[in-house]
Amino acid sequence: MDTPRTLPSRPRSAAPRTHAALRCVRRVRDAVTLLPRGVAALALAVAGRGGPARVLLGAGPPAPRPGAVRVAAHAAATVLLGALSLVLAGLLLMAVARGPFYGFVDQGPYDHSWGGPGKAGAWLAHFAVSVPSSLAAIAALWGVAGLQHRLTAPLRGERRARWVPPAVLVCCAAGSLFVFAFLRQLP
Repeated sequence: MDTPRTLPSRPRSAAPRTHAALRCVRRVRDAVTLLPRGVAALALAVAGRGGPARVLLGAGPPAPRPGAVRVAAHAAATVLLGALSLVLAGLLLMAVARGPFYGFVDQGPYDHSWGGPGKAGAWLAHFAVSVPSSLAAIAALWGVAGLQHRLTAPLRGERRARWVPPAVLVCCAAGSLFVFAFLRQLP
C-alpha cells in the first residue's frame, strides 16, 4: 500500500502582496498627479504636440494617430479628474493630520471634542474616524486613476466603454458640489 507523498510546504511569498501594494501606490500617485499632467498635456495639445501630450495622459504610443482636438479634449477631461483627485488628496491629508496626529494638531481644550473631555479619548475617537476615511479616500483615488485610464483608451487605439464619459462628468460634478458645500460651512 502506497502512502501519498506530500510535497514540502513552501513558505508563502510576500511578493504578490508587495506587488499589489506597489500597484496601489503607483495608481494613487497617478491620480494625485492628474491635474499637473492634464494641464501640461492640454498645453502641449493646443500647441500641436499631440505625441508628448498622449504620453503625459498615460496613453503611450497609439496604433491610430488621434487628432490634436481629440487629445486636447482628453487632456481637458483629465484636468477635471485631476481637480477631483486634488480634492480627494486634500481629504486624505486632513484625515491623516486630524486623525492619528490629532493631539499634535489641536492643543485643546477637549471639552467639546469627539471623545473628550480628555486628550486620550479625543485622540482615540479622531483616530477611529480617520482610518476608514483615509481608506475611502485612497479607494476613491484608485478609482479616479482607473477612470482616467479608461477615459484615455481611444488614444491607445482601444475601445472605451460608453459609461465612462458620463461617469467622469458625474464624478466631477459631485466633487464640485462637495467643494461648494465645504466652503459654505467655513466661517
